[in-house]
Amino acid sequence: MAKFLAELLGCTLPEKGASPMFECRSQPHIGLRHVTKQRPTIFGTLIEKPLGDHNADKMPQTPPFPAMYGSNGYNKNIYKAKEEDYEGLYYHENNLVSGSLEALIEHLVPTVAYYPDRTYIFTFLLSSRLFIHPYELMSKVCHLCVDQQRLTDPQADKARVRKIAPKILQLLTEWTETFPYDFRDERMMKSLKELTHRLSTGDELYRKAVQQMTQTLIRKLTTLSQYEEALAKINSSVTDRLTVLKTKPQSIQRDILTICSDPFTLAQQLTHIELERLSYIGPEEFVQAFVQKDPLDNDKRCFSDHKKASNLEAYVEWFNRLSYLVATEICMPVKKKHRARVIEFFIDVARECFNIGNFNSLMAIITGMNMSPVSRLKKTWGKIKSAKFDILEHQMDPSSNFYNYRTALRGATQRSITAHSSREKIVIPFFSLLIKDIYFLNEGCGNRLSNGHVNFEKFWELAKQVMEFMTWKKVECPFDRDRKILQYLLTAPVFSEDALYLASYESEGPENNMEKDRWKSLRSSLLNRT
Repeated sequence: MAKFLAELLGCTLPEKGASPMFECRSQPHIGLRHVTKQRPTIFGTLIEKPLGDHNADKMPQTPPFPAMYGSNGYNKNIYKAKEEDYEGLYYHENNLVSGSLEALIEHLVPTVAYYPDRTYIFTFLLSSRLFIHPYELMSKVCHLCVDQQRLTDPQADKARVRKIAPKILQLLTEWTETFPYDFRDERMMKSLKELTHRLSTGDELYRKAVQQMTQTLIRKLTTLSQYEEALAKINSSVTDRLTVLKTKPQSIQRDILTICSDPFTLAQQLTHIELERLSYIGPEEFVQAFVQKDPLDNDKRCFSDHKKASNLEAYVEWFNRLSYLVATEICMPVKKKHRARVIEFFIDVARECFNIGNFNSLMAIITGMNMSPVSRLKKTWGKIKSAKFDILEHQMDPSSNFYNYRTALRGATQRSITAHSSREKIVIPFFSLLIKDIYFLNEGCGNRLSNGHVNFEKFWELAKQVMEFMTWKKVECPFDRDRKILQYLLTAPVFSEDALYLASYESEGPENNMEKDRWKSLRSSLLNRT
């Protein structure tokens, strides 16, 4: 994890001639090609759609998360009428800004007369793991529910139980739906079963609600396990096939143009992969990737036994794979004309990714084309019309904190909000920059204040960023799947960095003594392995 973060947070995208991870250059340019009705671009006409009724659920419900935030990132719901310290919670201008951990936990637990706001539920469940294990939080929530509502009392007022049970079940449903990976811990499942058993005993309606919630959770966890197994299988097959590019005769090696010659189709299939992998990233992974020991926790090992951010890491690894695949496809052809055609093809693919709203694949392609073994192919680049590539680089220019990219991302987000079709809803951010933003937000201010209170003002902003990602990842890919293309993108062998340099030198010879020495060294070391 430490190496992963060091690589990730060191990124300022590669200029030509640099090595990955993540690099780029240049100035802004908007409008990458003529807009057609079939292929909506980010900067299209925006038409406002009426907001639907978000409160139609039978169980207690509050409006969807994004609507709750004002421009300052705070929750807009009025908790108290004035600035005050109330039972361990501190409010400023009607916003909850800090509180003791115990008070915040109590604020999470519903009563007959109270149900916590959805924004608070999400924000606290997301950030609480910085201070307490999820299974410990679940245990405390269960204890408070049972104790406050006297659920252990066999003479408990059934009418009272009927009033509180829907609210507790709603809280548990929101937890299991939004943070299902927490329940891979057997201790979580044990507490969940104990509490729901108390609520559903003797009431068929609640028993069915509990059964539905549990089945949905189990399906999600089963799907996750299957996804992780599939990823492991794909990764092992790629590793086993790396020698193919050296052992298979050039004439019978497949390349991307023999698999797919249409840039728009390839961009669609890349979007399939991006959205699938995004969908498995849990919101808690953004916090757990950077979690450190709580300074007030003197006894416990903070998350030493907890799942960290495996799906997040897998997604970043996909970015690197795509970058190396692009570089491999360019360096592999013997003929200069063929290499130039591959470069032009990937430029067109990147442009289509931009128009779709797939910024992660766009950046991966640019990164691959900017890797040193590719950028040094001057004779090949001499055959390319550089204007199209310059436009793409301008969009992803890292200067002014990626101002051009962030402007395009806002355009894509606005298009998604007002979308009339599933294609217009797609927003796939440049993921490494998103993580970097969240990392610096986390590092920029403390988790606790000087009085020991949890700095909830910080966590409103953290939750706002993560929830926007949650909206993006739920989009279903509207494009038809092409198994042949997907299989190639996921499993085609790629060169290592040394192998890329060797292929590059063999395509266009070394230009100086340093390159000549490196070429000789690479030939002797790599060729001896085969």
